[in-house]
Amino acid sequence: MRHYRVGALECRLAVSGESERRRKCQSAGMIRRLTSALILIASLVTSATAQERVIVATTRDMSNAALFLAAARGYFKDEGLQLEMRAYPDAPAAAEALGLGAADLALTAFSATAFSLAASGKIKAIAAQVREWRGYEGNQVIATPDAYRRGLHSLRDLAGKSVALNGLGSVFHYELAQIAQHNGFKFDSQSLKALPSFDAVAQAVIDGKVDAAILPPLYVQELLSSGQARPIGWFSELGEHQLGALFASAKTLANRRDMVKKFLIAYRRGAADYVTALLRHDSYGKRRIDAKARDAAAAIGLYLFPGRGPNSTIPVVSSGAYYMDAEARLDLADIERQVAWFKAHGLIAPNADAHTMVDMDYVAGR
Repeated sequence: MRHYRVGALECRLAVSGESERRRKCQSAGMIRRLTSALILIASLVTSATAQERVIVATTRDMSNAALFLAAARGYFKDEGLQLEMRAYPDAPAAAEALGLGAADLALTAFSATAFSLAASGKIKAIAAQVREWRGYEGNQVIATPDAYRRGLHSLRDLAGKSVALNGLGSVFHYELAQIAQHNGFKFDSQSLKALPSFDAVAQAVIDGKVDAAILPPLYVQELLSSGQARPIGWFSELGEHQLGALFASAKTLANRRDMVKKFLIAYRRGAADYVTALLRHDSYGKRRIDAKARDAAAAIGLYLFPGRGPNSTIPVVSSGAYYMDAEARLDLADIERQVAWFKAHGLIAPNADAHTMVDMDYVAGR
């Protein structure tokens, strides 16, 4: 099977005024989960000295599409920002990079790592990433063909089954717990198989090492189309919650608030474009794929699948778009619910307070 290598990235260094040069990553020991990184100059800089440099830690996946679209359309450059995106292999690594001072901002999924860093005051959430929303495909549970033949046909059938996911303390861990609660079975009846990457989760399904898995839409599409998995259900069928946030380091918030405001203007322009291009439905309830959608999908595909042409990336991106608030507004009530679950399961400190994890100046309505 051909995997979308979203997490497997090469290490490069982009230097203003020079061509990109390959070099060996020097971060071993500081961020243990960082296996590779890619620094992208998102603005086509002709006069970098006139712009303010900002480094964003992120992951190369569809949940960050609004950032990629804003970068591709030059919105950060419009605000006088020279954007560098450093892509990490998973969400915790991106959050760790921000906490360690390797970036000014991070757009990444919620995780025990991100919540712990936010609870300690090292980072704070300032805007929303994508979210689950009824009527829109998001993270999906799939079954192996063998498990499907044995009766694993719906989310309620996950009781007592082995399920692969990309790490304990991840948003996928949280979603599996909500599935169990919603369907009335004990969460600990499932045998969770935490694996180091989405590729590894997909491979576990292919090899039949688990009964089921929960994965982002980009990975699910190919597994289903190749017949190597069967659909069980989307999480969005039963719940709506934020998948992550744009975080800023405490140092950035203390010393560079003007930069943060400019960044948010550009990021929210990307979010608005993303929504109007990729989240429209036709009269039959299917995603509307027209010229506007194809143009946005092609721009996003440049970041998700470097080296691949638009003919192969546009269908994948346009059909795998998560729901997102057009203004990237944070939902504090939802963050509180997620933090409460992480505390209850011993994944973050019991005294962690959701309100301290957010810079309240950026919460919706303020």
